[in-house]
Amino acid sequence: MQTPFKTIGIIGKPSDPSIAASLTALHAFLTQHHYTVIVAKDSAHFISHPAVESCAIDRLGQCCELVIAVGGDGTFLAAARAIVKDDIPLIGINLGRLGFLVDISPNEFDKLHRMLQGHYIEEKRYLLRTKIIRGGQVIHEETAVNEVVIHRWVTPSMIEIITKIDNVFLNSQRSDGLIVSTPTGSTAYSLSAGGPILHPALNALVLVPLNPHTLSNRPIVINDSAEIEISFCQTKQINALVTCDHIEIPEVFISDKILIKKEPKPIRILHPEGHDFFYILRHKLNWSSGYYTDTHAIKP
Repeated sequence: MQTPFKTIGIIGKPSDPSIAASLTALHAFLTQHHYTVIVAKDSAHFISHPAVESCAIDRLGQCCELVIAVGGDGTFLAAARAIVKDDIPLIGINLGRLGFLVDISPNEFDKLHRMLQGHYIEEKRYLLRTKIIRGGQVIHEETAVNEVVIHRWVTPSMIEIITKIDNVFLNSQRSDGLIVSTPTGSTAYSLSAGGPILHPALNALVLVPLNPHTLSNRPIVINDSAEIEISFCQTKQINALVTCDHIEIPEVFISDKILIKKEPKPIRILHPEGHDFFYILRHKLNWSSGYYTDTHAIKP
């Protein structure tokens, strides 16, 4: 059996008061089982307890052995970016809608208790590091768990971009933009734009054009060790917008370069025993809703 945890951090969606009851119940459950609990400062005020220990979200990974994210996939993504440098695992409790990453329900404390005792499956997911280069200098850096998106901003015109893979020319395109997605993000924006679903264990990235002018411009899957360079070939100045998950990097100019590369450290995600990625796909995307799924599929 794997080593159990003793100090646990909690991260909730800071702008959503509806999570108060779930955060309070989780905090009570953990303290009753003699865990030391530290709550992200911007979520601590939701917990009805006179002595809640808290710290800034970017310091939580230094104080804890495990973090629990309470909310939807967006909260999970924020938690992953905050703790990836600290090499500690992350569990998601789902209060959102689709929830590909957060796979425990708020009332499943028995399942959570088994995980905290060491009965879990660990999975590693890699993030992307994006750098905006202007005049040979890095002016902005950001990480993304799901995807990096370059798209037109405050303009009716398509943008014209050039893509290089490991300094080798791939293509030029006129489009509304480009999605660079991890396997984790392949079930998010990339899927909505027509990209393939990648199994989380694949060492791969997918590049998905957004509404390309040329219909033969299709998604392409590449090795995740590659460095991707995006530049612009406009003849007149327009602004583009780069987003890393939901974090915006505005005012990217046509003279800028965008470098995207896999982060060396992965995020460690813990799932309950019996976790099955294909079951998650069937359940979330409503696949195979007939006889086989109802009577024969093994549910986690």
